[in-house]
Amino acid sequence: MVQIIVNGQEKEYPFGTTWQTVAQEYQQEYKDDILLVQVDGKLQELHKKVKECKEIKFITAADSAGRLAYRRSVTFMMLKAFYDLADSRHIHKLTVDFSLGNGFFIHPWLDFPLTQEFLDQVKAKMEELSAQKIPIMKRNMPLAEAIELFHKHGMYDKEKLFRYRRVSSVNVYSIGNFEDYFYGYMVQNTGYLKYFDLVLYQDGFMLLFPDKDSRKVDPFVPKDKLFHVLSETSKWGERLNVGNVGNLNDRISQGEAAQMILIEEALMEKRIGELAGQIGADPSKKLVMIAGPSSSGKTTFSHRLSIQLMALGLKPHPIAVDDYFVNRVDSPKDENGNYNYEALECLDVEQFNTDMTALLEGKTVELPSYNFITGMREYKGNYLTLGPEDILVIEGIHCLNDRLSYSLPQERKFKIYISALTSLNIDEHNRVPTADGRLIRRMVRDARTRGTSAQETIRMWNSVRRGEEKNIFPYQEQADVMFNSALVYELAVLKQYAEPLLFGIPTDSPEYMEAKRLLKFLDYFLGVSSEDVPKNSILREFIGGSCFRV
Repeated sequence: MVQIIVNGQEKEYPFGTTWQTVAQEYQQEYKDDILLVQVDGKLQELHKKVKECKEIKFITAADSAGRLAYRRSVTFMMLKAFYDLADSRHIHKLTVDFSLGNGFFIHPWLDFPLTQEFLDQVKAKMEELSAQKIPIMKRNMPLAEAIELFHKHGMYDKEKLFRYRRVSSVNVYSIGNFEDYFYGYMVQNTGYLKYFDLVLYQDGFMLLFPDKDSRKVDPFVPKDKLFHVLSETSKWGERLNVGNVGNLNDRISQGEAAQMILIEEALMEKRIGELAGQIGADPSKKLVMIAGPSSSGKTTFSHRLSIQLMALGLKPHPIAVDDYFVNRVDSPKDENGNYNYEALECLDVEQFNTDMTALLEGKTVELPSYNFITGMREYKGNYLTLGPEDILVIEGIHCLNDRLSYSLPQERKFKIYISALTSLNIDEHNRVPTADGRLIRRMVRDARTRGTSAQETIRMWNSVRRGEEKNIFPYQEQADVMFNSALVYELAVLKQYAEPLLFGIPTDSPEYMEAKRLLKFLDYFLGVSSEDVPKNSILREFIGGSCFRV
């Protein structure tokens, strides 16, 4: 018999019992399906056999790790269904390109026109596979064998990726006779995969997933502006031949990292210059409103945009919305009793509108500054009067929300949404989550500038994400322009800063599981020195050495 602790109670199970058997015993206590198990702080799939341990925790479809496993497994099942219905000779490649809304955008290279009718057939096939409850098997194979296998399957991105792996073997998953490699854990069988949809969109299709709080798939809401900037970045990566990690590692190993950095930075400067030209061409625009999620590089971007505006003869004045925080004692609190600095009510919206309206009317205004040490708003004689060439560059998480600037004329505003929208893929079926790139950026920056440990950054991240989902993402399509601040080479540079921080997280801490996942993720990348990163790069906001005060 094997002894384990489940939900604080000691239990005994016969040798050879699987975690799936244990999970079925407790499933009635959970609203959502149990998909994985956390054993002494480490994730395991349900096909694993029970071993003596201190304590286990069930991971459901409502948990972050469970949602990732669900999405990964549905993607795998979709690929099998697609290849079952379309002869592989007619499929050049199916690429999981990026996340969009409640799903993944899949870009197909096919010898036949893709239609919604065919996607409906794929969906029906997926439902058939789900009903059959086919085990999702995992086997470990030597690295050389895996490289040969995926070359035979025509999955050349994986073949190239594995050439840079330091391990001697890799795990390969299968549904029946269909095999693939995935970064992360899978559910035990296809029977868990009940909720999904396929919708034709743009030059590909959307694979839709259920909301984290729902067992149904919400209708797809097109996000055309976001799609355009993501698609544009992906195509640029393909033109540079750095659309995936294997190709990026090729460029690095061939000594082309410095050139790649210069090209990427030149492209970003060109885009910022074009954006400044668009703003400068309309004299009615006096309020440049910049918003974006955490670690998007908003501060450096606003500085670089201001320089480009100066080059056009304009006089930009940066204004941080944070300077309009109400005094800390007057700030609203969240459900845990902590100050909720991401709520709109944390800002003195009335004073902000009064000041901005006065500036637009040509009046002189004394602008505030917020003292984050004392938690008080202060006035230090910072007076401003707008002339014909003056323009306000306003940055804050609520800048796309018209409730912040309710009294200001819409025609005077130019709204910019900025985010680090990572277009780089690990391989054709494994994408680099945008949130992971931002988390690593924030971890490196906060350790350097605030002395915040990686453990604390990870602990806070879910709260940060909830604030973004409430205060930023719903307004992103209202932007006049979306700007992608991600750099294709940045994770190769951030790797050397982030890894020591992640290794410092104790193995017995709740954050260790996430740290381990990020370390495995960074292991795909060859490292690049930061010495060739320009001083004005957005990346310098996080690694240090910027020529701006950020």
